[in-house]
Amino acid sequence: MPKPVRTPQSRSGTGNGAIPLLSFDCIALLLQGGGALGAYQGGVYQALAEAGLHPDWVAGISIGAINAAIIAGNPPETRVERLRMFWERITDNPLADLAPPWFDPGRLLAGAGDGIRSALNQWNAFQAVVGGIPGFFSPRIPPLWAFPTDCPESTSFYDTAALQTTLESLVDFDRINSGAMRFSVGAVNVRTGNFVYFDTATHRIGPEHILASGALPPGFPAIEIEGEHYWDGGLVSNTPLQWVVDAEPRQDMLAFQVDLWSSRGNFPRDMTDVAVRQKEIQYSSRTRASTAQIEHMQKIRSALSKLLPALPEALGRTAEVDILRQFADLKSCNIVHLIYRSKHYEGNTKDYEFSRLSMIDHWRAGYDDAVRALRHKEIFERKNSQEGFRDFDFANHRRAGRGDTPER
Repeated sequence: MPKPVRTPQSRSGTGNGAIPLLSFDCIALLLQGGGALGAYQGGVYQALAEAGLHPDWVAGISIGAINAAIIAGNPPETRVERLRMFWERITDNPLADLAPPWFDPGRLLAGAGDGIRSALNQWNAFQAVVGGIPGFFSPRIPPLWAFPTDCPESTSFYDTAALQTTLESLVDFDRINSGAMRFSVGAVNVRTGNFVYFDTATHRIGPEHILASGALPPGFPAIEIEGEHYWDGGLVSNTPLQWVVDAEPRQDMLAFQVDLWSSRGNFPRDMTDVAVRQKEIQYSSRTRASTAQIEHMQKIRSALSKLLPALPEALGRTAEVDILRQFADLKSCNIVHLIYRSKHYEGNTKDYEFSRLSMIDHWRAGYDDAVRALRHKEIFERKNSQEGFRDFDFANHRRAGRGDTPER
């Protein structure tokens, strides 16, 4: 069974060890898209909440946008509970209620081989394709080919009206728009192809913005907002990292980047592996490349901040220097990567395999990875170095057999 939900504790005292007082202006939580894998983010947030780490800014794409809305749309003491309610609702299986009390599929399959678990996962994914997911999406009845060409119902296989109802029951949108926490979700304008962020700094957020961020074609319909139609932001970029780190005014930031797709993997052995790696490469959205670019820009900003004051007064008043001055600062940024690593039995259907058993596995993995990362106090240290940038990925090194040492 999943770990019990606990009441969040203060930063100075937690079961995970004392969290040092933070010197950052902003704690940011960045949630990648990945469908059914999104339960991993719920586990991560539970660990953060137990450590008393409540984000000042939460941003997400697709399923990450849904998790982000539940976090931002509830008070700290009920966020984990509401996340669990969402994930239990969409992984509910009415047939499970007919099973005897002693029937525990997790315990019965604990010793099963990868082949059995893989077959079960494939069956669960097939059920989602045929019957939809409760509280999330349902097949169109009649099917889409029964509608005229110009009809909106003819452009997607599923109806997501149930997701809007679920969001309205679990999310307080007035709270999201109150300014207590900054909130951002990404989507793609279908007409222009441009990537757009709906952000509480510039928009009043409603259920439609969350639906738009998760409207992955051809499964889900485009969502109309103010006369334009939007699809899933993951079509262009599946992570909000660049948007948050580059935002103005710049802040000293501790960012938790929670990815559901790993950019690193083994060479495929068969066509199933090919399909898995294709998705992983596509939807990991080059997070590491973005991180390297952010680090490079951070060095330039730091160098400019030290160089510009040394310029002669006449040169310092030129238009060219005014342009450079906009990029000069000594802000610090620590990025902690938390990345879900797939099990051997998870195939290319893992993002739409919404079984309760897999949800529990994903949630637990996120919780354990976050607890492990929070034991490293160096992630809370703001460095006044030349670069002002630190990048941590503990899980990758641990699983590669190199110990719990961070990647910088």
